[in-house]
Amino acid sequence: MRSRRRARPLRAGPVSALLALTALTALTGVATVNPLPASAAAVQCTVDYRVVNEWDTGFGAGVTIRNAGAEPIDGWELTWTFQDGQRVTDLWNGTVSQDGGAVSVRNAGWNATIPVSGSVEFGFNAAKSGANRAPADFAVNGTPCTGPNEAPDVRLTAPADNATYTVPAAIDLRADATDGDGTVSRVEFYAGTELLGTDTSAPFEYTWTGAEPGRYSVTARAHDDGGASATSAPIAVQVLGAPAIRATPSEVNLRQGTTATLDVRLATSPAAPVTVTVERTSGSADLTATPTALSFDAGNWSSPRQVTIASADNGGAPASATFTLSAPGHAEATVTATELDPSTSDYETAFLTQYHKIKDPDSGYFRQFGDLLVPYHSVETLIVEAPDHGHQTTSEAFSYYLWLEAAYGRIQGDWEPFVAAWESMETYLIPSAADQPTNAAYDPGSPATYAPESPRMEDYPVPLDSGVPVGSDPIADELAATYGTDDIYGMHWLLDVDNTYGFGRCGDGTTAPAYLNTYQRGSSESVWETIPQPSCDTFAFGGPNGYLDLFVEDAQYARQWKYTNAPDADARAVQVAYLANQWATEQGKGAQIGEVVEKASKMGDYLRYAMFDKYFKRIGDCVGAAACPGGAGRDSQHYLMSWYYAWGGAYDTSAGWAWRIGDGAAHQGYQNPMAAHALANDPALRPDSPTGARDWGRSLDRQLEFLQWLQSAEGGIAGGATNSWDGQYGQPPAGSPTFYGMFYDWQPVWHDPPSNRWFGFQVWGLERVAQLYEQTGDERAKRILDRWVPWAIAHTTVGENGEFAIPSDMEWSGAPDTWNPDDPGDNGNLHVDVVSTSQDVGVAAAYAKVLLNYAAASGDGESRAVGEGLLDALLAHTDSIGIATEETRTDYARFDDEYDPASGEGTYVPPGWTGQMPNGDDIGPDSTFLSLRSFYQDDPQWPKVRDYLDGGPAPTFTYHRFWAQAEIATAFSTHVRLFG
Repeated sequence: MRSRRRARPLRAGPVSALLALTALTALTGVATVNPLPASAAAVQCTVDYRVVNEWDTGFGAGVTIRNAGAEPIDGWELTWTFQDGQRVTDLWNGTVSQDGGAVSVRNAGWNATIPVSGSVEFGFNAAKSGANRAPADFAVNGTPCTGPNEAPDVRLTAPADNATYTVPAAIDLRADATDGDGTVSRVEFYAGTELLGTDTSAPFEYTWTGAEPGRYSVTARAHDDGGASATSAPIAVQVLGAPAIRATPSEVNLRQGTTATLDVRLATSPAAPVTVTVERTSGSADLTATPTALSFDAGNWSSPRQVTIASADNGGAPASATFTLSAPGHAEATVTATELDPSTSDYETAFLTQYHKIKDPDSGYFRQFGDLLVPYHSVETLIVEAPDHGHQTTSEAFSYYLWLEAAYGRIQGDWEPFVAAWESMETYLIPSAADQPTNAAYDPGSPATYAPESPRMEDYPVPLDSGVPVGSDPIADELAATYGTDDIYGMHWLLDVDNTYGFGRCGDGTTAPAYLNTYQRGSSESVWETIPQPSCDTFAFGGPNGYLDLFVEDAQYARQWKYTNAPDADARAVQVAYLANQWATEQGKGAQIGEVVEKASKMGDYLRYAMFDKYFKRIGDCVGAAACPGGAGRDSQHYLMSWYYAWGGAYDTSAGWAWRIGDGAAHQGYQNPMAAHALANDPALRPDSPTGARDWGRSLDRQLEFLQWLQSAEGGIAGGATNSWDGQYGQPPAGSPTFYGMFYDWQPVWHDPPSNRWFGFQVWGLERVAQLYEQTGDERAKRILDRWVPWAIAHTTVGENGEFAIPSDMEWSGAPDTWNPDDPGDNGNLHVDVVSTSQDVGVAAAYAKVLLNYAAASGDGESRAVGEGLLDALLAHTDSIGIATEETRTDYARFDDEYDPASGEGTYVPPGWTGQMPNGDDIGPDSTFLSLRSFYQDDPQWPKVRDYLDGGPAPTFTYHRFWAQAEIATAFSTHVRLFG
């Protein structure tokens, strides 16, 4: 996804699952304790004691014990003395006793062992009557402990990121490691989870030998003399079986009588000049390559050189050939060139070219796990937008991966890649039963405990309030009965593909890819203000309560898992499955993807959670959290695609609780009437549940009404509506128009900057409307497009040699009329102004899809001409791995913003809260976006951002976002489908 606003919470995070969790825990309380085992060993330890919150008569605190010794601690008792009469009232993750000021806390059954360099954490509430000095005499098993220990700083200085070696390789690993309050005792070097070697003194170095060919993620982990440790940012290393030649793409398609080009370079620097020979080694002599020899040396080995493949214009049957690129001592590269019929359109050729670039391993769009591919958000790593790092991925990216492979299946008749794409999505982005283990404890009659949202981050953590009524979940039981499971079949929105943050799977710190979340704190939180946290919070990282008490306030916290779904991505997956089934069936190959289509139907059934108010409260005029009643039956169902749904539960399977929430805020850009049509009417997609197809039929009608209600006098589609003003069922501005009782919101969900300012949300939403019109002839869709298309074209220019400009930022004024389905208003008081334009290649491609679908259905020549003009303009910006334009990122000035109470900008951490990221980055009131992500300072592109922060020019980048590259490819294929 593109930086529609340069910094915005695009995904479901702004009010994620934590704000609705039912927080329970194993509370042991104040009790008599059993003696420690007689075998308890002497220890070396550090203790970090933190007051997390405080009030007149009490306070809450967190304590971390770290094992700084050489042996595990098997059973522990922590003692201290309060100096001011404080008294513990309740404690979790341990058992407490107190005699006067003397306090003793002993381990619970499950946290008795503290491994070497490991830690345990517990929290407590206490009463006080005046002063509240921190204890100064901590001891574990009778041994005094030192104070809090700062983790060391560590970074890899060699090898370079994305370095390539050949077997047999001697890879020099070097790390800088320092410790501000002690000394670094050792540095360990890892390839993935495999320990390669250890160095106990600076300079910290290790020579890695014996590496087999493959791709590796290398890290350094530093340990200090106090038992704390930190892990460096990972770097990528590739080991080749021999020096190699790289040719990109490895497959080319060209019409007879035309040419195609490929880029050639060496994988590693040669010791002496190398001549690469290019020759046809099999296939038709109608295909030739020039030049036939290329020279490389230590100065130009990494600079791509072009080879042109030419097809003879002789009228014969289309043929193919294989070209081999070879050089002494180097692994060969092969390129397959395939002729297309001379009548093949330019756009089909462009699709195949773009497809092969995206799928080429050397382009860098994917990471491979076994036989499956996981798309990165972007090839480049230094990129901040909805994901805050380029090598994360999103459910959005996976939905575009499906679309890319569906288009390939239609053109080439090969459906195996489409099936593999769904398998990868199901494996890595839909939580398995092990990842959502306590759903069986979910009570549909009490879905979640209420917690308000707030437009200001200073209000966080917000209190859970069990006194606010919530409604009942009317679909949980029928879904469980239909599919024989209590688990949710939907995508979580964000995945750390390379485990860059180091959360790992459920706190293991190592497993990649890893679920995570960022947005958590209401409408004002942009990506620059987020605090990344694991989706499975086992308290392994963060503070004593993991990350939970940054967001919600409760007397007790429990380890838990939680996931957030982005409905537009799941709906796009359903939309693509509908198209794929249509195309495969036309080819007589529908059975090849039948299982995937069934799973898409199931995904659509669960996607109905996006149709409900967050707390299943009644839809319509819902003002006052306590006054607004919980819904019964279907009166909590708005039938729109809201911004998210979320679900979670206890990590400990014996704890016995789980929760689910919907969302009462709907954005125009998330609506997908095409998916609604498929789920309501297509026999292959119609859900198996008793009410699924009925719900989607109502949703189709409601979504089209919604878009009509939001259409401005000029034609652009305004923001959306909410059933919960400010996320707390507040009072909206006087005179706010309503849609079936939901309040108009020109900037639903997030405000930094306004959520409907970006033109991309216009074309994402309208593409689905245009496809519905093209597929079904729906007159309601046509009426919306008849007004939108001329407005958009009026603000679009297409020139020569790749020049084009499309709308970028918009401003809104006025408001729609209150919706009356029997007599809709004309919205004469709702207006939009286009205030800037751009050359955003992904948005341009989505825009072209709108125009082409509309043209095919209506016969409008102007929309077809502009759509084709945009496709031609995109082709002028072709590079070796895709299609891209340069962009300037002035928002990167926010990398080191400190929190400013006046503006509300910057990373907010509550006073007194401290913790650590997995790599040792401190979390506290002085945190910034950069300080929580120090790994960015090791990125190859960081120097130009640093220069900007130091007063230099705004940095420019050429980004290859996966969604945008797939959008471009499928825009070409859309033209092929519609116009031959």
